[in-house]
Amino acid sequence: MALRLFAALPLPDPIAAHITPLQAGVIGANWRRRESLHVTLRFFGELREDIARDLDEALIEGLGAAAPFSIHLQGAGAFGRDDPHTLWLGVGESPALRKLAADIERIARRIGLPADTRKFSPHVTIASLRRSPMGGGELAQVHAFEARCALFASPSWEISGFGLFSSWLRRGESSLYRLEADYPFGGQTPA
Repeated sequence: MALRLFAALPLPDPIAAHITPLQAGVIGANWRRRESLHVTLRFFGELREDIARDLDEALIEGLGAAAPFSIHLQGAGAFGRDDPHTLWLGVGESPALRKLAADIERIARRIGLPADTRKFSPHVTIASLRRSPMGGGELAQVHAFEARCALFASPSWEISGFGLFSSWLRRGESSLYRLEADYPFGGQTPA
């Protein structure tokens, strides 16, 4: 059996509470539920169980001594220019977050996974948009969302570990995510 896996930082409830009021005003948006909000560190794709075990062991070994750091959400936008498909909130610049993502990428390549060719762009997807051509009104709503949320900034929160999640695709709905493994920093034990 194969699992569709990704490494991510789940959002704590107080941070998610700052996002919920922003999730309005765009017709056709499929707003993400609170439990689906996260910052993806690396998408691994479909992995056989034996490779997933190798990845788990390599992540434990390679990142257990990492030190906690803080991040915050900042700004908003849409992926897809004239045919937007995703609304997102950005993550403020964090060298520690970039290092964590680079370390995870290095570990993935060390166990034989192909390199991730996409540039790391830390964000939280808050909605997906239908993939039909947008009319002027819908596109205007996306631009209004971007303008309304351009100066959004959340409080900072501490990152003391990350998770390995599985993703389950559902036709016409948001994917379901399940935490498969937790990787606390500094040798902490998972809660």
